[in-house]
Amino acid sequence: MCEQDLQFSPPRPSSNSPHHSPGPVFTLLPPPSPESPWTLSPLQTPSPSILYHCIASLHRHEGNIYSIAVSKGLVFTGSESNRVRAWRQPDCIERGHIKASCGEVRAILAHGNMLFTTHRDCKVRVWNFTVSDNFRTKKVATLPRRSSFLMFPKLNSQQKQHRDCVSCMAYYHAEGLLYTGSYDKTVKAWRVLDKKCVDSFLAHESNVNAIVVNQDDGCVFTCSSDGSVKIWRRVYRENSHTLTMTLKFQQSPVNALALSTVFNNCFLYSGSSDGTINFWEKEKMSGRFNHGGFLQGHRFAVLCLVAIEKLIFSGSEDTTIRVWRREEGSCFHECLAVLDGHRGPVRCLAACLEMEKVVMGFLVYSASLDQTFKAWRIKVMPEEKICLDFTERMSADSKTMTATATTKRMDYEMSPVLSPSWVEKKIKNNYFQ
Repeated sequence: MCEQDLQFSPPRPSSNSPHHSPGPVFTLLPPPSPESPWTLSPLQTPSPSILYHCIASLHRHEGNIYSIAVSKGLVFTGSESNRVRAWRQPDCIERGHIKASCGEVRAILAHGNMLFTTHRDCKVRVWNFTVSDNFRTKKVATLPRRSSFLMFPKLNSQQKQHRDCVSCMAYYHAEGLLYTGSYDKTVKAWRVLDKKCVDSFLAHESNVNAIVVNQDDGCVFTCSSDGSVKIWRRVYRENSHTLTMTLKFQQSPVNALALSTVFNNCFLYSGSSDGTINFWEKEKMSGRFNHGGFLQGHRFAVLCLVAIEKLIFSGSEDTTIRVWRREEGSCFHECLAVLDGHRGPVRCLAACLEMEKVVMGFLVYSASLDQTFKAWRIKVMPEEKICLDFTERMSADSKTMTATATTKRMDYEMSPVLSPSWVEKKIKNNYFQ
């Protein structure tokens, strides 16, 4: 996704602070530093339930990173160049790269030893890679196949290939189906085994920005700049897809989706340009998705989402990454931390689990429009332990506990605010000059 294609949001106050002045909050901040047009957020008081730190930070001089994928101990990054780079987890030592002759890499998806990449020519490349002493790759397919232009009439070949940027992908493991969403408003399903497009349908009235698949039942979820989230179900005998539900709660463009399936519970999250994260819970009996509420904290557009276990990571135009945890057996979500190491909008995220004996560990990778790529190590304490610690602390010193809770609440209410000069450029539709 190009910078000019991003769906940005107007400045807005945080809903967590009812007495917040409705005026332009950015006027209260000191002028931005000469090195960057962004102003960093205030330092957060660490939550007692989470520990985190940045373990690697790389600056890419050639341009922005568009997408990140993780598999087999490697992190892959796609950018404005024609190279996909592979980095070793967790220290981000470069292991090698894949060079394509078809321009910038817009989206990346990894599954096992397969890597899918989309490019400027609106096609998808499929690669096999091996992880050993030497990083090796082999291109196994181009979707659609090059020969299709010779085998089919011109009209048919246009139906098989996307007509605009391929912005997102999802892979259904059980059936070996690759789903691609595009700015041409369509979604296509490709059978990777024989490299055929088995279905193509008009999904939205505007750009398709994100797509995810439920690996349990094969349902496909899409979101768009038209402000809607849609659920599609595959009709197996016909190799077609039918619309089963449309979820639409706001006029703001929807930029990101994430699906969380833990212990037979299924939650769908969507990130919007108004800074909110809506979520829906799936009914176990009917299979319907009911709106459960929304998470507020980001002041500007939510550009990327990742769900893993009971955690949700959200990256935003406000330069921060928020870590949310869903309470077991309920729809309550807690913001555990705000990571504010970037100086520009957080464009993409990826995460993987890193188990430990006492705490649950995660590795999170982020890329921003400040041309930096960062790796974070996050450790989350069990919910039971936190409740016990809170109880003991309350018994020992209720005043200290109240002060700590107040400080923590104030910290999360003080979301990052962009600098006046950046906002002025944004209003003029001239974001990055």
